[in-house]
Amino acid sequence: MKKLETLAVHAGREPDPVTGAVRGPIHLSTTFERAADGGYPQGYLYSRSGNPNRAALERAVAAIESGSEAVAFASGSAATLAAFTLATPGGRIVCSADCYHGTAKQLREILPRFGTSAEFVDTTDLAAVERALEPGTSMLWVETPSNPLLRVSDLAALAVLAHARGALLGCDNTFASPVLQRPFELGADLVMHSTTKFLGGHSDVLGGVVVVREPGAVAGRLREFQVAGGGVPSPFDCWLLLRSLPTLPLRVRAQSAGALAVARFLEADRRVERVHYPGLEHHPGHRLAARQMHGGFGAVVSFQVPGGTAEALGVAARAQLFTRATSLGGVESLIEHRASMEGPLTQTPANLIRLSAGLEDPADLIEDLDRALGR
Repeated sequence: MKKLETLAVHAGREPDPVTGAVRGPIHLSTTFERAADGGYPQGYLYSRSGNPNRAALERAVAAIESGSEAVAFASGSAATLAAFTLATPGGRIVCSADCYHGTAKQLREILPRFGTSAEFVDTTDLAAVERALEPGTSMLWVETPSNPLLRVSDLAALAVLAHARGALLGCDNTFASPVLQRPFELGADLVMHSTTKFLGGHSDVLGGVVVVREPGAVAGRLREFQVAGGGVPSPFDCWLLLRSLPTLPLRVRAQSAGALAVARFLEADRRVERVHYPGLEHHPGHRLAARQMHGGFGAVVSFQVPGGTAEALGVAARAQLFTRATSLGGVESLIEHRASMEGPLTQTPANLIRLSAGLEDPADLIEDLDRALGR
């Protein structure tokens, strides 16, 4: 089995068979020529159902996540919704209570239209999860580390609970990436990434992907939803994502090291009320994260300042090196007041600020935060 760094460089990146170009071309054609007998000898018929750039990206992501097949979508939200359709119609999904607000919105507002119900539970509490996994539960969906409180759930234990009830275990692995966490090795059936984040890594492409552990009906249903639903990434988006994958291991490890340095600074600062980062020894999920994650604890740090919305917004406003923007995983460091972005139904504390560490020198990031926190 090739190492992750080797797969990140070579998977899905064969030289162009026509020109010998080491970097493959972008195939912008929407349609493909049929043979005289009506067949499709190259395997492509229409770009919604298949495109060489998308096929290359899917092969690459499946390889680095150690899955059997990957199915790419136009956004992380589209990929999540595709995974949730595996529970329709009439199914039931149990989801981490601390999760991306867009995921919660889908489960509360969209899936019920298809007869699928949802329950939100603290997935760090195994007893609570076991109680929530009532008969008829189709899927357990977990974010670990979670967004935005960086809670850590035990994937191996959750896999046992889900499979005992005949449910699929799906993991949103966006925060950790395949570099730091391997959900399939811990029993997950599905892994989802917002490829907009670390897999893309440059804040210039939107996308999502669902990877399946085993070939079969689950992969077939996801592929059917991709083609029939039509929420596919463009050839250029796929080309950009494939361009970014070779540097993924280097970027994620460097960003994680920077985030740990930032988190340690914040933890020691009396102007900070609380820090959420699983790399810190005081974090309730630190021991589990140290066992479940490898090579770092991620590039996202959340922290709370004394006061409320005004105080947190003030800190973000005074930052100069951190860019005030939503998202994470890019080479530039970002800062945002999370609750005001999520809207009136947010469960995020009003005084919480979320950071995404980029590739700047950690000392410069710490100096910027020191200034932003004020006297």
